[in-house]
Amino acid sequence: MPLLDHFHPPVSERRSWEGFHGLWAAALVEKLNRDVLAGEYFADMQVHIGSQVEVDIATLDESKGAGERGAAATATAAPAWAPPATNLLVPTVFPDDIEVQVFATVTGATLVGAVELVSPGNKDRPEARRAFAAKCVSYLTRGIGLIVVDIVTNRLANLHNEVIGLLGHGEPFLLSPAATTYAVAYRPSRQPSGDQIELWPSVLLLGQPLPVLPLALRNAGVVRKRCQFIF
Repeated sequence: MPLLDHFHPPVSERRSWEGFHGLWAAALVEKLNRDVLAGEYFADMQVHIGSQVEVDIATLDESKGAGERGAAATATAAPAWAPPATNLLVPTVFPDDIEVQVFATVTGATLVGAVELVSPGNKDRPEARRAFAAKCVSYLTRGIGLIVVDIVTNRLANLHNEVIGLLGHGEPFLLSPAATTYAVAYRPSRQPSGDQIELWPSVLLLGQPLPVLPLALRNAGVVRKRCQFIF
């Protein structure tokens, strides 16, 4: 499939990048679950665009039947509690999430791999770029395999270089500043010689086919060659 520019006319006039990224993530999840992952693994997706952050907490009493649960909840619910007011408010940026996640199920659903589809919001401000890079570094330092795919053409920052900077490195691991669309696969691992992260960078060009990249899974190597992760 050739890479199209979803951020400028004529494509942007017919299709929204949000719709494309969402469908792309869903297609990757379906491909992984149907053709690539073994029975003890599954893929899911997370899409969150914008500044709103929601935390949902549900407390359920599974020991009672549906007819008893409503009355019991009123009688046993813990009293509501509000923390004291504070003047310590730290400004921050929560990065957009357009992400495919791979979980292992041997010891419960455990995140072992992720694919991040970069949004314009991930690239538009220094604090947004740092937040995205910090999320990627948190995955890598936990041994979670990662692929970052950046096809955003209306923002020119390079998030891979942000990741490398947060890891404390520079050349030869950086991409050229001219490489504004790219995909990079990261495989963190622990070796006798020390911890390391293998890199497979690929510059993406409009009109050219998308690359084949390995998706590393924590403690499970990479998806086998015949089932390499295909964009």
